[in-house]
Amino acid sequence: MSTFLHPGTQTHQIELAAPSISALHASSTGIDFVHEIASCIDGPEVLITALVHGNEYSGALALKEFLDAGVRPRCGRITAIFCNVAAFSRFDESKPDSSRYVDEDFNRVWDVDRLNEPASSSELDRARVLRPFVERSSYLLDLHSMHEPCGALLVTGLLQRNIDFAQALNTGAQAIVDAGHEDGVRMRDFGKFGQQDQPGIALLLEAGQHWARASLEMARNTLIRFLLASRVIEKNDVPQGWLLPDFPSPPPIFVTHRVVAKSMDFRFIDDYHGGEVIKIAGTIIATDAGHPVCVPYDDCILVMPSVRQLRPGVTTVRFGHLIN
Repeated sequence: MSTFLHPGTQTHQIELAAPSISALHASSTGIDFVHEIASCIDGPEVLITALVHGNEYSGALALKEFLDAGVRPRCGRITAIFCNVAAFSRFDESKPDSSRYVDEDFNRVWDVDRLNEPASSSELDRARVLRPFVERSSYLLDLHSMHEPCGALLVTGLLQRNIDFAQALNTGAQAIVDAGHEDGVRMRDFGKFGQQDQPGIALLLEAGQHWARASLEMARNTLIRFLLASRVIEKNDVPQGWLLPDFPSPPPIFVTHRVVAKSMDFRFIDDYHGGEVIKIAGTIIATDAGHPVCVPYDDCILVMPSVRQLRPGVTTVRFGHLIN
């Protein structure tokens, strides 16, 4: 077990060793770290992705364990992708935040115009290679984790079909209903997954703190429940110990505002981790270059506050309220 200290932030223990995925490099798809498990019966195209961010490897541990377990779909096809392996290969326990990406955030490049433009980066190039697998999928689960300790979240986007699917999984994770980020498009919002008149289910799991053992348990539980709900496997196929007891999800949180850093001098006034309810509108929760950042309404919920990846243009916290 190791620890690290990031300037201006708390120390978090690294409870999970980074997975060894070198044996998964080659596959029958011809694309590095992309694995297909197909049935001979037509059915859903289910895509499970991990390592969209190179320092978030609880999902990669769960996905590797799933592949090692040899589970096969009863119908359709399951595709497993380890996305930003170039960033993950740089992971260093002494500075774990620095391996989030190589050139840019892989989860901000999923805009059709960006993918079609001639510009090149490590993340853009990898996204272009993976694009056909994302486009053909009818169900997408993207496995992530969080900078700060917090209860698990399922990010749904704005469409009701995704909210309903997330709530029905009974993982206990709280659904976060939001429109994405100002600095780019997430994979879960790409193409049909963000369109009302198109089919497709896409969820992004924030399993908990990056290197907490509980995050791996949540990633396993959500992955297997997602496959069950998409009907490509049955309960008899579930690896022993993966399926945790049903835990009804709390009401979703609707995100109304994103706070985007304007400077490198963004500071929270308290040790927020996410889920805090700020009772009174106008309460100051941070400063940005000395200017106050206030909540806009009573009973405002803070969603994923963090300055670990601070730079101008990055979302530092979201404001939301419960959907009852």
